[in-house]
Amino acid sequence: MKVIDINDFSEIQKETAGTTGFFDGVHRGHRYLIEQLKDKAALLGLPSSLITFSNHPKKILDKNFQVALLNSFDERIDRLASTGIDYCYVIRFTQAFSEITAEDFIRQVLREQLKLKFLLIGYDHRFGKGRRDTFEHYLTFGRMYGLTVDKAGKLPDDSVSSFSSTTIRHLLQEGEVKKAAGMLAYNYPLVGIVIAGDRVGRTIGFPTANIELIEKEKLIPKEGVYAGCVSLDGKKYDGMVYIGRRPTLSLQGESRIEVHILDFNENIYGKRICVELIDFLRPDRFFHNLNDLQKQLEKDKESVRHLK
Repeated sequence: MKVIDINDFSEIQKETAGTTGFFDGVHRGHRYLIEQLKDKAALLGLPSSLITFSNHPKKILDKNFQVALLNSFDERIDRLASTGIDYCYVIRFTQAFSEITAEDFIRQVLREQLKLKFLLIGYDHRFGKGRRDTFEHYLTFGRMYGLTVDKAGKLPDDSVSSFSSTTIRHLLQEGEVKKAAGMLAYNYPLVGIVIAGDRVGRTIGFPTANIELIEKEKLIPKEGVYAGCVSLDGKKYDGMVYIGRRPTLSLQGESRIEVHILDFNENIYGKRICVELIDFLRPDRFFHNLNDLQKQLEKDKESVRHLK
């Protein structure tokens, strides 16, 4: 997949069949839309393209909006590339861009600048100033400016009532990482750099790697203990992931992300680490002493091993 910043139109030489969206999570619903686009593009003999944004539009439209991303920009681009799409056009969403009507977006941006020949619209997707136009309007604008417009079908999955990034965020905030993984088609990852901690865990036989997230706007799931998979230096390990404020050690501690890597004892400070959340084991809780905490951690460790 070739990624092109929309500010450099000189690179855009070919007409394509495309679709638009933020694609946070690149979940199964997004992938179903993209597969439909690829099929349409093949029938038309056109390359396929995605039009997306480098920043979340709601952050510009609502100053009180708290961004909670499922993917960093790099993660999103990597996952979109894995779909086999040909081009990805990236737009920086601004206040001025938010004022563009759907008609002008189709005429100026999609047809004239990006040279789209065919536009596939997600079954519930709306765009343009105020999102006030309907699919019928998009059809009309397309006919006016030489762009064929069609609507994608909904993912045929009766077991899922709503395939959306919003639904997935809610599941993660409730600790439902297994359900979220079913919608994402992958385990939810947290990527960061290992930083120094207080080293209390090693005194009770459970040293942990403290993680500073690379993407500061990444959604952090519900506090508690999770079974996880740890990717480090090209290898994978089982791990116990803790998200919380360590009530046993501090009454007013800041929320942290820590992972105890099973059967591992190496110095990894400063290294990049990826932790995938596989299952929620238990909520965060207060223990009266470190001995009680250690006993619970032993139980958590066995739970992780049994999930293998």
